[in-house]
Amino acid sequence: CVNLHLANRTDLTDVDQFFKWFCISVGQSLGIPNQLAEYWDEEFSTSKVDCTEYFEKYLLPQAGSPVVLCLDEVERVFPHREVASEFLGLLRAWHERGKVEKIWKRLRLVIVHSTEVYIPLNINESPFNVGLAVELPEFSLSQVQELAQLYGQDWSQSTVEQLMEMVGGHPYLVDQAFRHCQLNSKDSLEELLQAAPTDAGIYINHLRHLWRILQQHPDLAEVLLKVINAESPVRLEPMLAYKLHSMGLVKKQGNEVMPSCNLYRQYFREHLGEL
Repeated sequence: CVNLHLANRTDLTDVDQFFKWFCISVGQSLGIPNQLAEYWDEEFSTSKVDCTEYFEKYLLPQAGSPVVLCLDEVERVFPHREVASEFLGLLRAWHERGKVEKIWKRLRLVIVHSTEVYIPLNINESPFNVGLAVELPEFSLSQVQELAQLYGQDWSQSTVEQLMEMVGGHPYLVDQAFRHCQLNSKDSLEELLQAAPTDAGIYINHLRHLWRILQQHPDLAEVLLKVINAESPVRLEPMLAYKLHSMGLVKKQGNEVMPSCNLYRQYFREHLGEL
């Protein structure tokens, strides 16, 4: 597995540097020595061609058996348009070659990403509209109770329900609450929930991150405010609904959407009025 969180800023902003980092990281994951100098043509080739050659002629043959390559936190490249376009286009090209070429049939890709950042990709060059898409669903009450036990929290059902009243079954928000309670045993759940939709709450970094995205996309901010102020689910233009859902801000009810949890409703009701 290669986690793109391990790439540094230089790796993510320079196409050639990124592909070199990627090849070395995959080789390390497979326990294969670095032979990049033998395959990289700095003068007459492109980074995508060199990367493809490195996989086709060295990494995949050396692996000895089919490779399932998991790429985690792929959203890290999204803000870097040139790197993202080149890298994601290459993954799609490898997928297509795997349909007809024996060596590329030995590679299977698992791409793990959030879809909260949007990049313009040609539909024929995107790896996100091929293969099997698996979306992480909300946790159920019983799953949240099970997670509480895994964190060593002996919570009653009513206590779990209090948490879910604020954050629903949102996997990240639920996990952060249990993580905080585990590390700060003196803090009560009531205190956590009271502060949650404020700048003093445990979710402030997450909320500010979403807030910055909304500031950069006024069309999303406008329709989110409409959803938050509505007393019943709202029907939106499909692409706007998709984007808000991808950010985790809304959940679907048929062809309509509603805020995914009270945390978002309370925090963004106050802040969206500032735009």
